[in-house]
Amino acid sequence: MSFPLLTVTAVVPAVGAVLTAAVPAARRGAAKWLALLVSLATLALAVLVAVRFEPGGARYQLTESHAWIPDFGVRYELGVDGIGVALIALTAVLMPFIILAGWHDADPLETASRRWRPTQGFFALILLVEAMVIISFEATDVFLFYVFFEAMLIPMYFLIGGFGDRATSSRSAAGAAGGADENAAAQRSYAAVKFLLYNLAGGLIMLAAVIGLYVVAGNFSLQEITAARAAGSLDMATGTERLLFLGFFFAFAVKAPLWPLHTWLPNAMGESTAPVAVLITAVVDKVGTFAMLRFCLGLFPEASKWATPMILVLALVSIVYGALLAVGQRDIKRLVAYASISHFGFIIMGIFAMTTQGQSGATLYMVNHGISTAALMLVAGFLISRRGSRLIADYGGVQKVAPVLAGTFLIGGLATLSLPGLAPFVSEFLVLVGTFTRYPVVGVIATFGIVLAALYTLVLYQRTMTGPVKEEVRAMPDLRLREILVVAPLIALLIGLGVYPKPLTEIVDPAVKHTMSDVKQTDPKPEVAVQAKNGEAAK
Repeated sequence: MSFPLLTVTAVVPAVGAVLTAAVPAARRGAAKWLALLVSLATLALAVLVAVRFEPGGARYQLTESHAWIPDFGVRYELGVDGIGVALIALTAVLMPFIILAGWHDADPLETASRRWRPTQGFFALILLVEAMVIISFEATDVFLFYVFFEAMLIPMYFLIGGFGDRATSSRSAAGAAGGADENAAAQRSYAAVKFLLYNLAGGLIMLAAVIGLYVVAGNFSLQEITAARAAGSLDMATGTERLLFLGFFFAFAVKAPLWPLHTWLPNAMGESTAPVAVLITAVVDKVGTFAMLRFCLGLFPEASKWATPMILVLALVSIVYGALLAVGQRDIKRLVAYASISHFGFIIMGIFAMTTQGQSGATLYMVNHGISTAALMLVAGFLISRRGSRLIADYGGVQKVAPVLAGTFLIGGLATLSLPGLAPFVSEFLVLVGTFTRYPVVGVIATFGIVLAALYTLVLYQRTMTGPVKEEVRAMPDLRLREILVVAPLIALLIGLGVYPKPLTEIVDPAVKHTMSDVKQTDPKPEVAVQAKNGEAAK
């Protein structure tokens, strides 16, 4: 029996979560270091997964399969393709930086309502989310995937509602200290409940679709179902396939999030600490877009093609709507949230463009968006923790008193607007090219989102970092060593993958070709007018 590398990669952070939670209350520092060491061990395992994965080999590798609930055809089946490997690596890379950035976010704090924040619980929940996300990227049994797709909502609910942002906002600053604290707690609870209800609603609809899939296919194995469909031995009625597709897609669109199912995200990110906000949008939300590629296109190819025009319209609305709302934001964290909604629109557009360039770009976009959003949001978190406010208007002239902070904030912002030379540019370019070759009108409209991205990013930098130094930021310290250790590697990744994305594309491209084969699509052949020998134009 081969070594169960995929299982171990998911189990290590889960066991680390239990051990971290069990650290005595007085040993907060030990809990932090234990969580960091566990995240680094998980990163080492993720690197080993990437090293052992052969891009030119079988579609699903490092597979594991064991009986789980035989009476219902449920198995514990794991396997990774290139897309899964890339996203497992993203999750494992970001987690140590999330933990380091949140080093003091859950230190005990006595407020007017006498509420305390247990450090051990905070870091244990983060590790638990990491374990559930990783196994979601590994699961090739639909029921197994569904269990962890839903289970990760529980730790995320407590991270949002129990460990919210301590900074003031326009809502909380107006009241007295006690009233402001109670208002902030109410806002955190509202954001957490909204997050939970939206995702539970999507999950319940998906559960009905999962049961329907079992009735039609007789099992939950992704590999068996896709093989049977390709061989023609499993034929779904058109109406049935479309209903099942919509059940799956609805849940994934909530998680992604796609307009108009997006409204939970600005609340959740705005009320969370910066590291938890990164966990939401850079890690957890990627499960939704990943599942669209793996399950929607793999299980329901004909329904995916049927729904493509509608989904492209929704993706376009997300791109433009998210960017427009980002332009008008006064809250730094909500601005990043709306920018992410716009970026997820690009990812979904690339997936359903049904071209290899579009889907490769969408996968790269998932990875690069995770890195760029982490860089921007974590630096924004450091900025907010110094001033105690999320409002853009409360800043000005920061680059004169904290130049390193301002410089890293600028690079994160430039990555967000996909500046050439930084990693997101490659992704966005591939998505647009891949979309334009099949849907030129959609591709042209989507480019408007790029213009808006430049607007909200540069205006944010101009209003917070340039101009006269405001009195409240005059004594603001620059980035400390721990904070530099968080941001510097992320910036290095943005530059490295922007200049040389080949390591990612080599892993991702074969998986994308398999997905294109599932939906029986080929890239449109370019039609270029050339001059024939007789002087007449020919195609």
